[in-house]
Amino acid sequence: MALEWNNTLNSSQQQNWLLDDFQVPEAEDKTRFHDLDLPDQVMQAVAALGYKYCSPIQALTLPESLDGKDITGKAQTGSGKTAAFLLSMITDFLDFPIQGPRRFGTPRALIIAPTRELVMQIASDAEDLTRFCDVNVQQLVGGMDFEAQQKQLKQKPTDIMVATPGRLLDFCRRGHVNLREVEVVVLDEADRMLSMGFIPDVRAIIRQTPKKEDRQTLLFSATFSDQILRLAEQWTFEPVHVEIESDDLANESVEQKFFSVARSDKYKVLLNSLKTMDVKRAIVFANRRHITRDLAEKLQKDGIRSALLSGEVAQAKRVKTLERFRSGDTPVLVATDVAGRGIHVDGVSHVFNYDLPEELEDYVHRIGRTGRAGATGTSISFASEDDAFLMPELEELLGKRLNCEPTPSELLV
Repeated sequence: MALEWNNTLNSSQQQNWLLDDFQVPEAEDKTRFHDLDLPDQVMQAVAALGYKYCSPIQALTLPESLDGKDITGKAQTGSGKTAAFLLSMITDFLDFPIQGPRRFGTPRALIIAPTRELVMQIASDAEDLTRFCDVNVQQLVGGMDFEAQQKQLKQKPTDIMVATPGRLLDFCRRGHVNLREVEVVVLDEADRMLSMGFIPDVRAIIRQTPKKEDRQTLLFSATFSDQILRLAEQWTFEPVHVEIESDDLANESVEQKFFSVARSDKYKVLLNSLKTMDVKRAIVFANRRHITRDLAEKLQKDGIRSALLSGEVAQAKRVKTLERFRSGDTPVLVATDVAGRGIHVDGVSHVFNYDLPEELEDYVHRIGRTGRAGATGTSISFASEDDAFLMPELEELLGKRLNCEPTPSELLV
């Protein structure tokens, strides 16, 4: 069923705003958003969000993606890559609007991400960047009401669709989503989708989009293993490769500490750290669901306002938990890696690695939850008899020596 949709923007939101009112001085070795010839509606959103200069990944990516080129990018969460690919597609849609009838469930851009939290964060960022233009965003995630999402698809045409692989494939197979007219495909955190076993679903989805020569594809990954390189070769056409080193991101804004602590003392050290350090907002990472559940319960009993965020928590509750964390009502989150990858909240002062991650690349993702948006942060990792053997491998990954110091005595009381 087609719908004649009016793409004319209600100008009431834009009136009284002029680009001349948004002045950003030129700066050496920095790229301004003014330098990219973005539409005024996009620049108004950039100004409203307080952006002035591009992050390194944005400065490298945007000129190429705005020119329609495919991208393979090596960058961590927190690097600004989400805004990079969103700004590019929004600009393209404004420059080349579709005239006439449009079909429901037929997006112009498709963004695939591995977790519900990450999809919701990308969709939220997209809503922020499209607030002054008529570009519509739709998200499809598992764990939420299928019929409600289906109903939303029928309310208006979709420009940007953000989805987890399984739920998107379900919608495609039922005929509710048509990907034959997709102009841009973004594959975010490709390494995580590989490790979580989503690649078969992603392959099935990609086969339903136009040929790679007829679409723009942007693939981002924190690491580029041989498997990721092969997938990038299959899915992109003559891509430009951009790379932001993970250790640069980890070192610039995050103070990293490692405490040598016995397994039996870990909880005591965590509790005392939360009580005595200047912790404004913190995330505690552990490797197992039952450990995170136990930690959240203990912290609450000991007077720390904390909440659990893991795969076993119902999606509606996870959304509320993140909202309370973002607002400061719950200053401490206890999370697994899968849940934690989608947490993009400014103002996280501390990250605690209760366990060192079994997949060492997750270390950089974890500490990237702090030190965001130009702020500084602190990560504290507990190296016990269970996982201290991972330290040499972590040093090799980060390319530097790590100092594992004895736990301060005041934290052992």
